[in-house]
Amino acid sequence: MRRPRHLHALFAAFTTAVAAAGLVVGSGAAAHAATPLPAHVFAPYFEAYSSDSPAELAQASGAKYLTMAFVQTEAKGSCTPYWNGSTAQPVDASVFGADFTTIRARGGDVIPSFGGYAADNGGTEIADSCTSVDAIAAAYQKIVTTYDVSRLDMDIEDKSLTNKAAVDRRNQAIKKLQDWAAANGRPLQISYTLPTTTSGLASSGLNVLKSAKTAGARVDVVNLMTFDYYDNAAHDMAADTQSAATGLYNQLATLYPAKTPAQLWGMIGVTEMPGIDDFGPAETFTTANAATVYNWATAKGINTLSFWALQRDNGGCPGTGGSDTCSGIAQDPWHFTHTFAPFTSGAPAADDFSLSVAPGSAVVVPGASTTATVTTAVTSGSAQALALSVTGAPAGVSATVSPGTVTAGGSAQLTVTASASAGPGTYPLTVTGSAGPLSRSATFTVTVPGPGGAGLSNGDLEKGTLGPWTCESGASVVSTPVHGGSYALKTSPTSGQTGECTQTVTLAPNTKYTLSGWVQGSYAYLGVRGGATGSAWTSSTGWTKLSVPFTTGPSGTATVYLHGWYGQGPVHADDLTVG
Repeated sequence: MRRPRHLHALFAAFTTAVAAAGLVVGSGAAAHAATPLPAHVFAPYFEAYSSDSPAELAQASGAKYLTMAFVQTEAKGSCTPYWNGSTAQPVDASVFGADFTTIRARGGDVIPSFGGYAADNGGTEIADSCTSVDAIAAAYQKIVTTYDVSRLDMDIEDKSLTNKAAVDRRNQAIKKLQDWAAANGRPLQISYTLPTTTSGLASSGLNVLKSAKTAGARVDVVNLMTFDYYDNAAHDMAADTQSAATGLYNQLATLYPAKTPAQLWGMIGVTEMPGIDDFGPAETFTTANAATVYNWATAKGINTLSFWALQRDNGGCPGTGGSDTCSGIAQDPWHFTHTFAPFTSGAPAADDFSLSVAPGSAVVVPGASTTATVTTAVTSGSAQALALSVTGAPAGVSATVSPGTVTAGGSAQLTVTASASAGPGTYPLTVTGSAGPLSRSATFTVTVPGPGGAGLSNGDLEKGTLGPWTCESGASVVSTPVHGGSYALKTSPTSGQTGECTQTVTLAPNTKYTLSGWVQGSYAYLGVRGGATGSAWTSSTGWTKLSVPFTTGPSGTATVYLHGWYGQGPVHADDLTVG
């Protein structure tokens, strides 16, 4: 966000008086359970480098929620966060703590924002300045615990957008912070405030989000700076807000394909600059624009509505662009705040997550093992610590998940081992993630193949029924003729069907087998397909043995089939084996 460069030089003026008061950096405030923000929140930026009181200005304007700008280091190379980069304003309850308590007592809250134009340009944005991921994460944690906030904003623009090493460090630190918050039961959201074109993020802004995804960091809100386009064009600022957000929606849909349209819109925020922005009169956000944006934002269900900055929401300087103290247009005091304030609504999203296992099944021969990946994702609210478990393993089969605890959004490995004595069969295992009373599960199916012909069930038909064979109409189990035992299979081809009977078997993957069976009748076919290929046929009036060698594929499954031929009479089969 824009802060006039000349104000950076004023920070030193705060140092003497506050340092003399003996403030202790990091003394913190007594922790309490931070309150999640509403699902839709209006939170204008507050210029923390001014002499204004956040609580007093919030009360005067009617803005219940504030985005506090900015937190940065005091110099390049530092890892210590200060308000406005001023050592006179440490991250401590003695600085803004009383204001924040008052704001909360009125039903509102604050969102500390890291970065801003001056820090991003000057190298004092903390991830630009500090090369230690752990130290950056500690700085974020210090803000969270000192002020008990439930959202941090990252205002990344100018040089910070193209500092790839810092972009990656920032997201790695955010991931560490989110893991810490989940393990400690703290609700925590992360928003990224980024410059935009009128059709969505430029590649540099999109790369910030891609880096976050690579790092496993969850981005809850992408907040567009819908001003300062610097394209020398005339703008309808309300229309451009909508087109920029629509472009962002499409970009997020590609980046997060599992999210629903409502979830994608619920990730979007927009920040206006009331009146004449830094570029000049061609980019003027009017009071009429404000009403249009409010109605659109409400209809779309976006997450955050904001503007830069609360101190500008007055008409004290007609014709002046980019001022920090007035909008530059004729307006009533707090007109933009009063227009946007009703946007705050809705209960915070409940914490929830999803769990999946890939692949979803495997064949494990006795004495071997297999692995699968357990993936979790945050579907709403904040990430939680999830306890993972697996149940349903039969005797001779063991199943474990490692690690046993992950933060929602993380993954683990499922390992399934079949002992030499494991009995053949197909078994569903249930992998469960739990966070308090909330649990989500997924099924992993393990098949243990048996030796020899155990992979084929009822191959001798001695069950006296067809199952598990699946046959076309007319097939039956008969007592004569038989090759061995008391029963055999009879198929009945017609002019319209071959009388086929099939059974799918699961065997060891990539292994050689032979399908054998005794048949009689005209054009008796015996074969395998669906994961393996092979067939043989004969025409005979007596029992004849057919053998079909085949090799299983990676899944180990194959479909055994038997049939006759169209209109050529019945075919009998008995003593079918796979070995």
